[in-house]
Amino acid sequence: MILTLNVALLLAVIIYVRIRRRVQARSRADQWTTVALVFVFGLLIAPTEFGQGVIDAVGQVAQGVSQADAP
Repeated sequence: MILTLNVALLLAVIIYVRIRRRVQARSRADQWTTVALVFVFGLLIAPTEFGQGVIDAVGQVAQGVSQADAP
């Protein structure tokens, strides 16, 4: 039996656990570590089909907001 582990899924779990912690207990280094993990997660998920769907959805929302704001 071969067990494969998706790195993006592992990072998502780590990010979830880190974000659930209490905010008062975080140092600046801890915050920057979380930011770096989220950045790497974004780089890993962006080329996937799910990542492209998220990018398209965010683009449509941004376009809708910008058009609604224009006079």
